[in-house]
Order: sequence, then C-alpha cells, then structure tokens
Amino acid sequence: MVDGASIVLVTSRRESLKNMQDRHQQEFEALLHSHQGIVYKVANTYCWHPDDRADLVQEIVAQLWRAWPRYDPARTASTWMYRIALNVAISFVRKEIRLRRVSVPLDETLHDTPAVSHNGVMQDRLQRLQGFLERQAPLDRALLLLYLDDNSQREIAEILGITPTNVSTKISRLKQRIRTEI
Repeated sequence: MVDGASIVLVTSRRESLKNMQDRHQQEFEALLHSHQGIVYKVANTYCWHPDDRADLVQEIVAQLWRAWPRYDPARTASTWMYRIALNVAISFVRKEIRLRRVSVPLDETLHDTPAVSHNGVMQDRLQRLQGFLERQAPLDRALLLLYLDDNSQREIAEILGITPTNVSTKISRLKQRIRTEI
C-alpha cells in the first residue's frame, strides 16, 4: 500500500528532475545563442546552397544537443562547439559527395554572397577566394575558417585534433597556395 508520504516523495523527485531538465535546456540554449555565429560560419563555409546550409545548421545543433551532457565547462565553449560543428560539417560534405558525385561550379545566382563592396576588384577577389575555398579538402576548409576567425594556433590544433606545429605548417602552405592561385 502506498502512503501519502511516498506519493509526495515521488512527486517531489519528478518536479526536481523536471526543473533540472529545464535548467539544462536553458543553459544549452543560452550557450547556443551566444555562440550561434560559429554554427553559421561553419555551415556557410561547407554549404553554398541555402537548403543544404539549413540542413547542416539543424544537424550541427542536434549534435551539439546530443553532446551537451558531456560538455566539460573547464574547456572553452567555442572550442567545443567548433570541434563538433566542423566534424558534423565534414561528415555532411562527405555524405553529400557520395550521394551526388557531381561537381557544380560556384554560380553567383545560386548562392548568398556577402556584399563586401561595390568595388569590382573586391568582388572579384571575394569570388576567387570562395572558389579557392570550395576546391579545398574539408580539413583545409576548417583550418582556413578557424584561421580567418582569428583563432590561435593552439586553439585550432585543439579543435581539429592536430598539433600546433602541423597547424602552422598547413596554414603556411595554404597561404602560399592562395597567393599563387588568387
């Protein structure tokens, strides 16, 4: 037989669990809101078509939510988010490549490009840079994105899981290729 005290205890535990879950979700939403630029930068770097970008953003957020219980607050939130977002983006691109097996050239009418300047030279440079980024392997794209976002070599190494020396070498090689090709 269940007595009144047992019912109160069970109800109290349920309410406590519900409050904890609500707090957990609110913390995640606040973190996501404060660092949402990371998600969009990664999605814009790996997907040129708006529908693909929207799908990738959803997938990144879903993976961040799944990983949220294992987030270690001792690490920076941006590093944690970049690492997950880039891994999801690279997997997304690999899956898309397997499905499509077709290369589509960059077409201004199909892509949202930022309006940096009306200056024809700047627009031309932006287009060439976007074309260069599109031709890079997923890891190199991630490296360039993190570098252009002013992350330190140590942060880039931690996010990508490579050594700082490797980051430095890869960045130097990419800079040289950019100079040569653009």
